[in-house]
Amino acid sequence: MSNANSAGRSDANRQLIREIEETKVPYGMLAVWSLGQASFIVKGGSTVVYVDPFALSDEEVERRYDLKRLFPSPMRPEEIVNADCCLITHEHADHLDPDTIRAMAAANLRTLFAAPNCCLEEMRQCGVSPDRLYRAETDKAVIEEERLSVKPIAAAHEQLDKDDEGFYRYVGYVVRLNGVTWYHAGDTVIYDGLVERLLEERIDLALLPINGRDAFRTGRGIIGNMDYREAAELAHRAGFGLTVPMHYDLFAGNTERPGYFVDYVCDNFPKLRTHVMARGERFVFVSDSVL
Repeated sequence: MSNANSAGRSDANRQLIREIEETKVPYGMLAVWSLGQASFIVKGGSTVVYVDPFALSDEEVERRYDLKRLFPSPMRPEEIVNADCCLITHEHADHLDPDTIRAMAAANLRTLFAAPNCCLEEMRQCGVSPDRLYRAETDKAVIEEERLSVKPIAAAHEQLDKDDEGFYRYVGYVVRLNGVTWYHAGDTVIYDGLVERLLEERIDLALLPINGRDAFRTGRGIIGNMDYREAAELAHRAGFGLTVPMHYDLFAGNTERPGYFVDYVCDNFPKLRTHVMARGERFVFVSDSVL
């Protein structure tokens, strides 16, 4: 990449950080940005939460993981200086990226981190100090503050696996922030009891994977998720206020068309609200409580 292109990309990245910082988010609302795959930034009030930040450049991803991004990262790891909280759903490299976590841990000593038990040692090796690292033990609030509540929910990627200490290896998160309850499913399929568990939480905004799974991807070591039909059915049955599809857009060979999700919803659940994130978009969600 030329110096001119690098400078232009860096300016754009800083502009995104400025946009996050300058966005005003009144009570009952959230501002949401997608970094691709399952990586999201969510802001409520003045609190900024990152989930599964994956901010490596095209060249770094191709060199390290033998994968090629379908679009550039909108920010560099060292530019993530504004995180109040960072939530990790599991240990796979496109969800827990050591370079991104290392840079975030060094950039802001106030950032709180939560991750499954099996990820904690890697998080510590990335420079996250024990006093700001929380084990994502399911069905209990692991971070509970006036401005923020974080509760992990078990995820099945593609099984409900536990580590040697009996903790779930994969999680999603139910987060209460700024008067809004939102759910990031992590990587998961639907399992017995998930719908009922989520109904209890009264989710306003849900982020659900739609890339699915099949024998060919499994044969290449790609562990799958619910597909777009299952995501739509889950959103309907769990009563989500609005659903955003995710995990379909970053790596060739593991993609899906979000339009299939939208079409299925329109055909089967026409009152179910959805939103497909555009690249670089700032999406402002308004809960029913302020309408």
